[in-house]
Amino acid sequence: MDTLILSRIQFASTTIFHFFFVPVSIGLALLIAIMETMYVVKGNEEYKKMAKFWGKLFLINFAVGVVTGIIQEFQFGMNWSNYSRFVGDVFGAPLAIEALLAFFMESTFIGLWIFGWERLSKKVHLLCIWLVAIGTTMSAFWILAANSFMQRPVGFQINNGRAEMNDFFALITNGQLLVEFPHTVLGAFATGAFLITGVSAYKMLRRQDFEFFKKSFKLGIVVALISSFLVAIFGHQQAQYLVHTQPMKMAAAESLWERSEDPAPWTVIASIDPDKQENKMEVKIPYLLSFLSYSKFSGDVKGMKELQAEYEQTYGPGDYIPPVRTTFWSFRIMVAAGSLMIVLGLYGVWLMARKKLDQKNTWFMRFMLYAISLPFIANTAGWIMTEIGRQPWTVFGLMTTEDSISPSVSGGSVLFSLIAFSAIYTVLAIVMVYLFVRVIKKGPNEDVTVRVSHDPFDKEERHALTQ
Repeated sequence: MDTLILSRIQFASTTIFHFFFVPVSIGLALLIAIMETMYVVKGNEEYKKMAKFWGKLFLINFAVGVVTGIIQEFQFGMNWSNYSRFVGDVFGAPLAIEALLAFFMESTFIGLWIFGWERLSKKVHLLCIWLVAIGTTMSAFWILAANSFMQRPVGFQINNGRAEMNDFFALITNGQLLVEFPHTVLGAFATGAFLITGVSAYKMLRRQDFEFFKKSFKLGIVVALISSFLVAIFGHQQAQYLVHTQPMKMAAAESLWERSEDPAPWTVIASIDPDKQENKMEVKIPYLLSFLSYSKFSGDVKGMKELQAEYEQTYGPGDYIPPVRTTFWSFRIMVAAGSLMIVLGLYGVWLMARKKLDQKNTWFMRFMLYAISLPFIANTAGWIMTEIGRQPWTVFGLMTTEDSISPSVSGGSVLFSLIAFSAIYTVLAIVMVYLFVRVIKKGPNEDVTVRVSHDPFDKEERHALTQ
């Protein structure tokens, strides 16, 4: 039972599970805020019903996400104490701000939003959900600020063998953060949008509250298209940034062992042999890698063997090549899922423009139900590529993953907690799916109950209600 491998598996599994909920919360919060804005501006009660209905799914998702996030952060102290001891003064600051500012802001205004219907004025109530949306986005900013430090350490100095922050502004203006944050948040907007369009397509197919879900679908598909397209643009910028800051990761993502030719072709698929450090079969598109790397159809790209020699000179002996197959294929899965999201968004908006969103487009509506999974696939594959491609580093250039684990934690302990967490997460997933299905089946129309006056002398009202 290798403690390092088990700790990595546990961190990967808990992070992936937690990251199923985070993008949904961010995306749904924005869309619900837009729906309620339209209600306040237009005075159309249908948009109020939309905000309330999708708000139920948001609240269920938010509650489960909070639970999984708590376990996620505890792991830094449990399994990765050497890492926490080394970078705690830097890494802990954005995490603390996220918990004390952004998360408390979300929680406070979620409470006001839930219980403020009919109690707060329309504009104040609307402000609450917008502050929730801003809070969820700012939570992502601070978490990604911490992650960006791991990818590109800035704003610190080494003192007594520990990294200590000496420039907070450098930390929050990290170039890695400036390309990673919009890419991640826009992916979250797309996740919420595809959830709404998928559920709406299912209800439209079943002819249940057709007009209600048609409105939801229209809003969702527009946000899905815009956010998916922008994700691709910022993803392109992030890849170009990584060519300069983490060239080994990008070389692994292309399975590029030797320096490329000029102009460099992009490898679509390859049969990778990491033991012999070669590709046995490749399908390439000429010029494309040069364009993706430099926005021009010329320029070569360093290969992993050349970078390995450079890293050995800089950091000392060691194997600095990450798991190539995982990095290579996770990148392509992300790109494929993202591209399909753009195509579906374009087609959905085209149907909407031509007023052909009806039950006749059965194949498209059914596909949109399954398309709910696409942003989850893209988000997960992108995260795997980002983290696996950084190996063997926990903090790039400063600390390896092997040196980051807790020295006093045994493999058996990690295995036990891994099994326990997996069981808990399985139960949480079942409960969440059950609640989602229950809310979706019930639909937007709540049961109407008679509200009897509490005034015992109001005989006239009681008589009217009983009639």
